[in-house]
Amino acid sequence: MAYSKEVTERFYGVLNNPQSFSVGRFDPKAPNVATGMTGAPACGDVMKLQLKLNEKEEIIDVKFKTYGCGSAIASSTMFVEMLKGKTVEEAKKIKDRDIAEALDLPPIKLHCSVLAEDSIKKAIEDWESKKHRQHNYQTYPTTEHDESDDLEAAKRVDNVGNTD
Repeated sequence: MAYSKEVTERFYGVLNNPQSFSVGRFDPKAPNVATGMTGAPACGDVMKLQLKLNEKEEIIDVKFKTYGCGSAIASSTMFVEMLKGKTVEEAKKIKDRDIAEALDLPPIKLHCSVLAEDSIKKAIEDWESKKHRQHNYQTYPTTEHDESDDLEAAKRVDNVGNTD
């Protein structure tokens, strides 16, 4: 089985200069970072994808770590290109066949593009979950008040039940 020129160029590119292909990680606890991780037990490939988003839900940066064959690594570099600059809604439309076609993957390696799509889905699920949690715990601004009001209220609470 021969790899396509696109797969071999991406694979060797990652080996020679990983940072230029977005290999790495973001802080997963950052409020604007979403993480998706998937694995294929049959072949041992594992992909970890992280998206960094802005307030408009646009993907401003992408990082990945992939353990697997050349097709799995090439699929990861391809989703980096496909995701940067997209909104979450646009990212949901990226399918495994888009990745497979762009890389000219042979039929025996199509599972790598499926794994890539699954990583995208997992990262988006993480984002939507994180966004939901942030919304539920968001603090809302209160009206301005004078701190002396707080002291007066505290004195009233302390005096409840006093008959002096």
